[in-house]
Amino acid sequence: MHFITIMGLLWLVSIGVFWGVMKYKPRTLWSGFSFFWMLVFSGLLVVTIGFQYSDWIVRHQALFMALSVLLGVVVLGLLFFPFAVILTFFVQGIRILFKEGFRWSNFLSLAFAFGLLVYVVAFPLAFSGASSPAGVLVYGAVGMAVTYLLSVLTIFCFSAMLNLIHWKKRHDLDAIIVLGAGILQEKVTPLLASRIDLGIKLLYENPHAVLILSGGQGEGETISESEAMYAYCVERGVDPNRMRQESNSRNTEQNLAFSYALLDDPKANIAIVTTRYHVFRALALARRAGVDCVGYGSKTKWYFTLNALLREFVGYLALTWRSHLRMLAVLEIPFLLVFLMAGLFN
Repeated sequence: MHFITIMGLLWLVSIGVFWGVMKYKPRTLWSGFSFFWMLVFSGLLVVTIGFQYSDWIVRHQALFMALSVLLGVVVLGLLFFPFAVILTFFVQGIRILFKEGFRWSNFLSLAFAFGLLVYVVAFPLAFSGASSPAGVLVYGAVGMAVTYLLSVLTIFCFSAMLNLIHWKKRHDLDAIIVLGAGILQEKVTPLLASRIDLGIKLLYENPHAVLILSGGQGEGETISESEAMYAYCVERGVDPNRMRQESNSRNTEQNLAFSYALLDDPKANIAIVTTRYHVFRALALARRAGVDCVGYGSKTKWYFTLNALLREFVGYLALTWRSHLRMLAVLEIPFLLVFLMAGLFN
């Protein structure tokens, strides 16, 4: 069997696995993981085809030049990608501080950019001359841990992106749950308004659905978030008979649990509406609670999204830290064995 045939089969298998995961387990990191490997096998197939027909490509000078330029762009992109990420998070981190205030949560983008810079530049320089087993162990262990976390973050972002994609409009939804966010006393914020507007849009596209507005009363708020959301909907002509309020929740888990309890049919087709960066974690929480649903994300500002996505990732790790800690321990074992063997032979 030719190598190109083998790569073609592996590529088809990767597509099949990705399709299966998106059909049966889209609300897990397996969605991003299978998507990543589908991309890898797609790239390998393209490279294999290029080598297989290299003589033919060389004879067609225009095509050869175009592919050479494309290859150069890809290589340069891969080389400078870490620095582009650092610069992006640094610039957007500065922006969010000036636009949203100097709260601790708004420093995540800057902290991530600084930490990545240390890992990419300072960390290798500090251990470049390490020759002792202890130095090698520290360098390998820390490097593996950071690489693992960055890989999980990448897969998390892929999974979050994939769960925002809907290939066709839904017209069979029974319930649309809009998750609340902070309000200004009685006024809906622009971020929350974008969620409600998307919920209203879905409500009009699903004639048999009800709109569940979910959110309790937080500190500094004179009414519950659901009351403010309800008033916002009434002002925009939404039929009150198609709306329900859930006013007791204080976090996303309670949003989902209390809203689900308002439904008459436990097998209802449910959509969760929240901001784009929050959709995947909300779906993961719903999956843990046994609630079958899909997610829709409303738009928000780019600089805010990056910082919030990091916050969501930290929140996701808090939910799944045991499994990731076990996986990291398995990956770190080789470095521990090298360290022990080096100590025995010295």
